[in-house]
Amino acid sequence: MEHYGFINTCLQSLVTEKFGEETWEKLKVSAEVQDAFMTYTVYDDIITIKLIQEACKVLDVSMEAILKLFGEYFFKFCKMSGYDRMLRTLGGNLTEFIENLDALHSYLALSYQEMNAPSFRVEGGADGAMLLHYYSDRSGLCHIVPGIIEAVAKDFFDTDVAMSILDMNEEVERTGKKEHVVFLVVQKARRQMRRTKANRPLDTKDIQTDEEALKTTLLRMKEQDLSSSVCPGGKSHWDVRASVMFGKGPLRNTFQPVYPERLWVQEEVFCNAFPFHLVFDETLRVKQAGVNIQKYVPGLLTQKFGMNEYFSIVHPQVTFSISSICKFINSQFVLKTRREMMPKAWKSQPTLKLRGQMIWMDSLQCMIFMCSPKLRSLQELEESKLHLSDIAPHDTTRDLILLNQQRLAEMELSRQLEMKKEELRILSKHLAIEKKKTETLLYAMLPEHVANQLKEGKKVAAGEFETCTILFSDVVTFTNICAACEPIQIVNMLNAMYSKFDRLTNVHEVYKVETIGDAYMVVGGIPVPVESHAQRVANFALGMRISAEEVMNPVTGEPIQIRVGIHTGPVLAGVVGDKMPRYCLFGDTVNTASRMESHGLPDKVHLSPTAYRALENKGFEIVKRGEIEVKGKGKMTTYFLIQNLNATKDEIMGRSTALTHQKVSDEATPAGSPVAGQDSTDVINGQPSPDPTKTSFHASDPVPSVFCVVL
Repeated sequence: MEHYGFINTCLQSLVTEKFGEETWEKLKVSAEVQDAFMTYTVYDDIITIKLIQEACKVLDVSMEAILKLFGEYFFKFCKMSGYDRMLRTLGGNLTEFIENLDALHSYLALSYQEMNAPSFRVEGGADGAMLLHYYSDRSGLCHIVPGIIEAVAKDFFDTDVAMSILDMNEEVERTGKKEHVVFLVVQKARRQMRRTKANRPLDTKDIQTDEEALKTTLLRMKEQDLSSSVCPGGKSHWDVRASVMFGKGPLRNTFQPVYPERLWVQEEVFCNAFPFHLVFDETLRVKQAGVNIQKYVPGLLTQKFGMNEYFSIVHPQVTFSISSICKFINSQFVLKTRREMMPKAWKSQPTLKLRGQMIWMDSLQCMIFMCSPKLRSLQELEESKLHLSDIAPHDTTRDLILLNQQRLAEMELSRQLEMKKEELRILSKHLAIEKKKTETLLYAMLPEHVANQLKEGKKVAAGEFETCTILFSDVVTFTNICAACEPIQIVNMLNAMYSKFDRLTNVHEVYKVETIGDAYMVVGGIPVPVESHAQRVANFALGMRISAEEVMNPVTGEPIQIRVGIHTGPVLAGVVGDKMPRYCLFGDTVNTASRMESHGLPDKVHLSPTAYRALENKGFEIVKRGEIEVKGKGKMTTYFLIQNLNATKDEIMGRSTALTHQKVSDEATPAGSPVAGQDSTDVINGQPSPDPTKTSFHASDPVPSVFCVVL
């Protein structure tokens, strides 16, 4: 079966309001349902059942509790959705409210044609209790009813009710519904007494007198009602529930209707004034019919056929008998003509549906059906070959058809707007995904804060950095490897090597500047200055050397060898160009770092004097290489970085799972700490680490930006 998206929207609103948006997202994923529901779109019942079942698991509550909570919230949701006044005016007390629910569903079905609503029937019980019969095509959802009824009683009638299930079984009254549940409804004492006038409490004696008089009247009217046979061969299926009173205090001004001794209406006038009515007896023989029913159901009075041969009962789906009709006498009835009884020329047009009220006339032992054609729109009016003039001027069905025609047009417009809204939501979601991809690509080319300034149309001013650490690396004998291999082999080798290096930039939080051929360059302390830039780059260099051992030379089949050079010094950085802006570094520090790499040795990390001083006494093992001739620089005393004395190989590679850390601001990082922005008391097995040179791995960090280097 199916229902409208209004139900699922209500369930979504309930979970979001009571348990939070995250719970709904989890529920939606586990139930494997779509992101949003549209009010006027029909959805399969399976979706709702899956959502409720998953809610029981996620929230760890019983199905009964979830359904009752949903019932309470559904009443609140209907009020918020604009049905408050419609619900509030259904009845003057709880019994009348329930008896008119079927009529409300019938009205809503004019707009929501696919709606398959439950049915309700009320019977009087002992000691003021009542029996509520609930009929539904959906099994297992009866626990929604107590939630709705208790909320209605508390909100509209200031009454507390207690509901319990007396019987639950498959339908035995042949109403066409799968499930029949009987609830015992007991109305408890009011939570507060209503007052007749503001600031004037009722006298206790008046209240007692009022209650006693009301009870006496109700008992007398009930005895009179039960003493007369309302239905053939049995007692009444309903009780007198209230009397109309005006004022408070002692019982007075009780309304007493006055009936004439005879009916002052001619038969012809009555049949014309009420063109759609039927009178039939216990044997279902038609005794009287309105003129227009005779017009559109030929032979109804002339042929000797029963009502059940001309009509079938659509709602409530009971057998066509006086006793069954009397059981549901307070319900709205819908009859439909049988196609086989219509003239052959009418076979192609829709069957006539009549909606109205059944009234038992005890003195005549006959049932009168006061009805009107059930039509949703002017289109159905035309298809049924009816006209507005066929409906009596006093019959509000004329206005209802015209109003519903407008309502259907508004619903169609709302449905289209909902569809457009959903399309825009999906497009917006896809746009956000594409935007994120674009930003990720942009942040891989430029530093994030620089990219954000460019997106806002701002000019990025060049900045001077007093100190930073730059690293260059290349592959030993790369020219010979290129000469001996296919181009695709070179691409695969470089891709494998650079992918490992790129991961290390995240581990040690340094920025990848650029790759040209086999040359790879990173910088620490730019664009965001940090005090630990030298330690970060040094740890990165040690990780590069380890990673290179995992990349094979396509010529020899052995691990490749790299040379690494590091230098520390000042640079100038800024954005150059408009069409393809690049973040560029300028200064002699870049040249010196390149010279350290070109004058280095295979599998060695070559340090300049300033880089050595930046790493001295920071937990690194460094050996002196001695004085060498550097092109363009003259003689320089350089060094080799051997290892980090306080970090393991796995920690250098970012493979440690036991290592946890907490970032702190660079301002709080003391001089000599390993990485600005990281806590030097990284926890290993629950103990603070004494190592001031360890760097930590952040798998969720973005890919470092790319710099353009100008030498």
